Amino acid sequence: MSGKFSFTFNLTGKAAGPLAPAPSVVPALKPHDLFPTRIWQAHLDALDPYLERWVQAVLAMRAAHPKPAGRTVRQGWNSEDMKVLEQAEFAPLRDAIRVACSEALREMGQGARAFYLQSWINLHDRGGFNFLHMHEGSLLSGSFYLQVPPGAGEFVFRDPRAGVIHGYVKGGVPNGHADVHLRPSDGLLVLFPCWMEHYVEPHDGDEPRITIAFNANPLSQEVRGGG
Repeated sequence: MSGKFSFTFNLTGKAAGPLAPAPSVVPALKPHDLFPTRIWQAHLDALDPYLERWVQAVLAMRAAHPKPAGRTVRQGWNSEDMKVLEQAEFAPLRDAIRVACSEALREMGQGARAFYLQSWINLHDRGGFNFLHMHEGSLLSGSFYLQVPPGAGEFVFRDPRAGVIHGYVKGGVPNGHADVHLRPSDGLLVLFPCWMEHYVEPHDGDEPRITIAFNANPLSQEVRGGG
């Protein structure tokens, strides 16, 4: 005699009947997004009347000191001066950036933190770019876009999660790996954590792409600026 039997044992060791089929289970998944990274953006429309004047001031700086400082800029020019926003010419922009940084630091739980602004010019000629870098040791970093002509290279953030690059999933989906591209425009202010790796794609235009880059640094230390 042959056959197939299905049985289980209860705790007393006595034979029990067949188990009922397990019901279908549909988990009610609740997503939890861990490790959020916040950046801030604002169009400073009230400063539009100053932009052309500031562009001319930057071009005059370059003419007076044509050798680029180097750092992460290639095929363009950046200032040796790391206190550009302290010039009287840029006072309205300096004040706006300080207010923006104070608000961002407040959201980060650092509202009482005293800071100073370190600031410099980044200018890209045709083909110019910034290679991948970050601004170590600052509270915040940022850029203000003075001139963004057609063909301007995009600003790109590298995904800060080191392990995600080894994953199978690519693209802007949960647990995927993708760089984030930001298309700038004249008068745009961008703030981001100093540890966010970033770069600028090659500029494909005849007019220069011009930004004022800056760090908000704690008063207790001196920090070297990036690109």
